[in-house]
Amino acid sequence: MFCRRPRTVSHLHQIFTRSCARALHSTGSSFLVEPPRKLKKNPDKKPWVTDINELKRKSRLEKQDRRVVSESTLKPPENGLLVKELIPIAHNVLAARTQLLSCVSIVSQIIPIYVCSVCREVHVGDSPHKIKTCSVRGKSKEHAWERGGMDNILPVVESFHLYDRLGRAVSHNERLQVDRIPALVELCIQAGVENPEYPTRRRDFPVYRVAGKMIDFEKRFPKNDFSGQNINASGFWEMKKRCNEDQEPLILPYNDLKGFAEQGMKAYENLHKGVEKIMKKYAVQTCGYCSEVQVGPKGHRVRQCQAFKHQMRGGQHGWQEATIDDLFPPVYVWHVRNKKDSFLIDALKKYYGKLPALVELFAQAGATVGEDYRAMMREDVVVPGLDEDKFVA
Repeated sequence: MFCRRPRTVSHLHQIFTRSCARALHSTGSSFLVEPPRKLKKNPDKKPWVTDINELKRKSRLEKQDRRVVSESTLKPPENGLLVKELIPIAHNVLAARTQLLSCVSIVSQIIPIYVCSVCREVHVGDSPHKIKTCSVRGKSKEHAWERGGMDNILPVVESFHLYDRLGRAVSHNERLQVDRIPALVELCIQAGVENPEYPTRRRDFPVYRVAGKMIDFEKRFPKNDFSGQNINASGFWEMKKRCNEDQEPLILPYNDLKGFAEQGMKAYENLHKGVEKIMKKYAVQTCGYCSEVQVGPKGHRVRQCQAFKHQMRGGQHGWQEATIDDLFPPVYVWHVRNKKDSFLIDALKKYYGKLPALVELFAQAGATVGEDYRAMMREDVVVPGLDEDKFVA
C-alpha cells in the first residue's frame, strides 16, 4: 500500500492555489486572461478554425458527389454572384479603415510609439518599459528602443488581387505580374466595392458545378465589361485621389485629441464587426506556418513560404481557413494604467495587463475602452511595491 502524503504547509498552499485558480477560471476573472501566444520557429502550426474531422468529412462527401454526374446548386458567393446584403457593409469597412488610418496618424504624433530594433516589440507611452522580454538579445533580454510609427502598431497584410475570384490560382511565374494590395481592400472589392484602379469581374449569371467541375456559361470577357476604361497607367496617384473623394473628412478640431481617439476607437470596432460579417460568406485563406494571406476560395501557388521545414514542401504554403486576426493582426503591448507613473519594471510584470496597440494608443489619448478588453487590462489587480512583492503569495 502507498503511504499517505502528509499535509504539510506547502502542500496545503498548493491545494489552496489550485482551488482559487479553478474558481477564478470558472468566474471569468481577469487574472487568467492572456493574449494569444506567438508561433515559434519549431513546428508550431496555427490552430484549425474548423475541426479537422469535420474537414475530412466534407472532403469525403465532395469526393462522393464527384462520382455522380449531377448538377449541384451553389449559393452566392460560391456561384460567382455578389451577396447583396454585404455590399453596404463592404463600403462601411473601407470607410472605417480610412477613418482609422487618419485617427492613428494624428494621435501617434502626440503619444510616442517605441519599437525594439532587435525583436520589433512595441511599446506605447512616454517612457519605454524595462521588462526583459527580448527574444533575440540572449541572456540580458533587454530591449534596444527606438522611435516607431504607425506601421509598427498597424501592420498591413497584403494579398494578390484577383480579377476573377473563381478563376485559377496565381502561379509562381505570375508572382511579379499580379498586383498585391492590402487584404482588407481586396476583401471589400470581392464583396462588391468597385475600384477602377483594381478591376474585377462581375457575373450576371451564376456558375454551376457538375461532377465537381465548375461550368461558366458566360464568356471569359463579356462585351459589357467596361471595368478597365477609367484606368490611367501614367497617373495612378490621381486615381487614388478620385476614389477617396466620396469619403467624408473628420470634422474635428486638430487639438481635440480625445475626440480623435474616440472616433478611432469607434472606427476600429466597426471595422472588426464588418470584417467578421464579410468573412462568414467570403472565404479567406492563410498559411498555417507563416503570415501569408490570400483572399478567395483557394490559395495561390507561389512558392515563397520560409517557415519551418519549407524545403519539404518545396516552398508551398499550407493553406487553411483564416480568421480576422490573420487579416487584421493585432499587436499586443503592455498596458500603462497611469500616464504619470508609466514606468514598468521587470520584477512586477506578472501584475501588468496587455492590450492591442491600437486600443492602448486610443486609451492613453482618453478614449473609453470597451468591456471586451477589461479582463485583459487587469486593472482590478493591485500592483504591489518592490518591497511588498516578496510577501505576495
